[in-house]
Amino acid sequence: MTHCAHRPSILGGTMIIAGTSIGAGMLALPTISAGMWFQWSVLILLLSWAMMLLSSQALLEVNLHYEPGASFHTLVKDTLGPSWSVINGAAVAFVLYILVYAYVSGGGSIVRHSLLVTIGYEPSKLVAGLTFALLLTACVWWSTWIVDRISVIMMGGMVVSFALSMTGMLSEIRAGILFDMGEGSSGGGSAIFIWGALSTYLTSFCFHASVPSLVKYFGKQPDQINRCLVGGTVIALACYLLWIMACDGTIPRAGFRDVIAAGGNVGDLVKAAGANLNSGLILRMLEAFSSLAVATSFLGAGLGLFDYMADLCKFDDSRAGRTKTTLITFLPPTLGGLLWPDGFLLAIGWAGLAATIWSVIIPAVMLRACRARRPENGFRARGGKAAVPALLLFGIVTAICHTLFVFDILPMYK
Repeated sequence: MTHCAHRPSILGGTMIIAGTSIGAGMLALPTISAGMWFQWSVLILLLSWAMMLLSSQALLEVNLHYEPGASFHTLVKDTLGPSWSVINGAAVAFVLYILVYAYVSGGGSIVRHSLLVTIGYEPSKLVAGLTFALLLTACVWWSTWIVDRISVIMMGGMVVSFALSMTGMLSEIRAGILFDMGEGSSGGGSAIFIWGALSTYLTSFCFHASVPSLVKYFGKQPDQINRCLVGGTVIALACYLLWIMACDGTIPRAGFRDVIAAGGNVGDLVKAAGANLNSGLILRMLEAFSSLAVATSFLGAGLGLFDYMADLCKFDDSRAGRTKTTLITFLPPTLGGLLWPDGFLLAIGWAGLAATIWSVIIPAVMLRACRARRPENGFRARGGKAAVPALLLFGIVTAICHTLFVFDILPMYK
C-alpha cells in the first residue's frame, strides 16, 4: 500500500476544529446575551467551552477503541445499540435542518440590509430570503467541488473582514456600556438569562463530528489530537470573546431591545451596530463578515445535510439524483425561512437543544458504557470518574432550561 507523503499537521487539525466551530451561530451570541450582559456572558462562554471540550475528549476516548475511520454513527451503534443510533441520527438531522432554516432567515436579513445601505432599495423578506437560498442551493446542487472552492474564498474574506471589523469596533468600546454603568440599566445584567442562553452558547462549540475525522487523519495519536481539540476550541473561544466584547461595548442595552423587537435577526444586529460606529469602513467590514459567515455556514450545514439525505434515501449522484436530494434537503427549511423570516435567534437555540443530545449526552453515555466494557486504552478524558456525571448534568440542565425558557425568554429582554 502506498502511503501519503504528507504527515498530519497539528496546525491543520487545529484549523479544522476552529473552522468547524466558528460560523454564523456566533452572530446570535450578543443578542441572546443582552439580558445577562457582558460579565455573565464571559462566565457562560467559559463554562460552555470547558464542557464542550470535555465532551469532545470523551468522544476521543471512545473513538480510540475503534480502528481509524470509524464514523460517529458506527461508534454510537456499536457502543449503545440501534435505538441510540436512531436517536443520534434524528438529532443530527434536526440540527442540520434547523440550522439551514436559521441561515435562510439570517441571510435574507443581511441581503435586505446590504441592499438598503448600498443602493437604497430594501426588498421584501420573502424575495431576499429566496434569493439568498436559491443562489447557495444551486452551488450545492452543482457539485461538492464548487462548494469547496467558494467556501475557501469566503473563508479568506471572512478572516480578513472579521479582523478589520473587530479592530475597529474594539477601538470604539465605551466602558460605561460594556460594564453597564450609567447606561439606563443597573446591576450588569441578570443571571436568570443564563438559562435561556445555554443552548445557544453550546451550539457555538459544536464540532464533534470532526473528532472521528481527526482520528482517521492522525491515527491513534491521542496526544496530538487532543492538542488540536484544545487549540481549535481556544481559537473559537477567543473569537467569541472579542465579538461579544465588541458588541456589548458599542451597542447600548436599549439598542439590543430594539434588535429583539425587530425580530433578532442578523441584519437587525448589524443595523444597531452601525448606529453606534463612527467609521463607515468598520460597518462595511462588519456587514461583509456577517454576510460571509452566514453564507459559509449555509454551505457547510447544507452540504452535510445533502450528503446525509442522499445516503439515507439512496439517491445517486446523477443530475436527477442530486435534484431529488436538493429538493428534500433545502425545500423544507427554505419554505420555513420564507414563512417565518425572523426565526434566526430561536432556531439557533433549538439547534442547540438537539446538539445537546448528540454532542454532550450521547458522548457521556458512550464513555460510561465504554469504560465499563473495555480496558483502559491509555487516554482518559479530563475529570476522571466525574467526567460522565458532569457532562450528563450539563446536558440535561441545558435541555430542560431551553425547553422551559425558550418561549418566555425573549419577551423578558424587552
